[in-house]
Amino acid sequence: MKKAALLLVLLVLLAASIAAAQQYTAIEDLNGKNIGVQTAVLYEELIQDRVPDSTIQYYTMPNDMILALTSGKVDAYLIEEVSYGVQKKNHPELTVLEEPAGYINATCIIGENERQDRLLSELNAFIAESHENGLLDELYDYWITDFDPVNDTCDVGGFTGENGTIAVAVEGGYEPFSFISNGHISGFDVDFICRFARAYGYTPEFYEVPFEAIAPGVESGKYDIGMNIVVSEERNETGTLSDVYYSTPIRLVVLGDDESSLTFLQELEQSFEKTFFREGRWKLFVQGAGVTILITVMSILIGTILGFLVYMVCRKGYMVAIKTTNFFLWLIHGMPTVLLLMILYYIVFGSSSLSGMWVSVVGFSLMFACSMIDMLRVGCNAIGRGQFEASTALGYSESQSFFRIILPQAAQHFLPIYRNEVVTLIKETSVVGYIAVLDLTKISDLVRSRTYEAFFPLIVTAIMYFVISAILTKLVDLVAHSIDPKRRKKENILKGIKEWE
Repeated sequence: MKKAALLLVLLVLLAASIAAAQQYTAIEDLNGKNIGVQTAVLYEELIQDRVPDSTIQYYTMPNDMILALTSGKVDAYLIEEVSYGVQKKNHPELTVLEEPAGYINATCIIGENERQDRLLSELNAFIAESHENGLLDELYDYWITDFDPVNDTCDVGGFTGENGTIAVAVEGGYEPFSFISNGHISGFDVDFICRFARAYGYTPEFYEVPFEAIAPGVESGKYDIGMNIVVSEERNETGTLSDVYYSTPIRLVVLGDDESSLTFLQELEQSFEKTFFREGRWKLFVQGAGVTILITVMSILIGTILGFLVYMVCRKGYMVAIKTTNFFLWLIHGMPTVLLLMILYYIVFGSSSLSGMWVSVVGFSLMFACSMIDMLRVGCNAIGRGQFEASTALGYSESQSFFRIILPQAAQHFLPIYRNEVVTLIKETSVVGYIAVLDLTKISDLVRSRTYEAFFPLIVTAIMYFVISAILTKLVDLVAHSIDPKRRKKENILKGIKEWE
């Protein structure tokens, strides 16, 4: 009886889920429901009058909306019809409403710099020519109509570069427009710009950034061209948009029948193979881990040295130095990490050629230096003034008293905090993808965008962060162990006294 009741409950739940998946036939049926949309694409404006009571949920990556839909966090999501076709191949349980939500036109956004007018004029001329000679139709058929994510490739060479280099911002994790294939950037947008660059004598450099960061990056002058910008009245006012180079319907994706014939173990095995072995994607994880470690280690070293030097200056009692330091401590500690990095990348170093990775090192070094100053203040203030006076009475100079007596004891107070700050820094580096850095987290996002799988990329990324954290914190523990005053030998303790005698 119990087994029969359990089976009945499962059948009821299955029937309910199928009914729920099939209950949406018109856009108005989604009124009052949760609808997902990618940040900054503006697709929600197409249906807001027809579903006024719906809640719009924003996602950084298009493929995150698939997981949100299958897990019940949203009831539908908006996406281009061409991208839905790619998603459908990997997730047969997806379906769309018959009526499109609307239509969008995509353009390029041009940076406001000394060659803006020339670049915009050349790009518009190339778009017009490509419409006339059928090149855009050819690219559309190759990358969209007959798209094969495994075998379709893009030629990213053959540039003469006599007119210089153009920095191009693409999303980098959005099939079939721009994605990483066999370790190289590829896709419709990439192919289009490469052909434009060959025709007009440029050499393109591609930067993979979140979609919502493309337009701000171009407007700040960090990039010359931003791809796949949806036309709107407000954006048209800037005068920096090119002519339209492709158009597509926008679809509302909902859950349909699960057409998958694979078992759970087969799906798990397939997901593992796609995540790590197909196209050698394990190399991308190694590359991302290397970038994360480099940023972390460089930031710790520079931040530690910078913080120590600033503390030593403030320790002398200079009021200007103390007040300036306190101001920067207040400013940096009160600012979100991603905001600090974006200000440095798009504003402070906006017109420089400094790469996103080194901007990240600058930002995290400043953050770690601020923490280092606070740690030194706490640790040194915990040591009684009497010890300093006693050491000077024994003949030690001020510097000798600080480095031989005060600092070793203070280190025992702040090293546990230092250890925690190292772990915190490692975790905070996960936001550097916002400034076009292919770190471990960004690589995980790019792999998820190709495999349409979340489990292995996320789990393995978490494990790799744990391993990196364990290694670096172990090194801090070894340092703390080596300078522990309680572990010093008797002859070392008496060394200073013998020198004084």
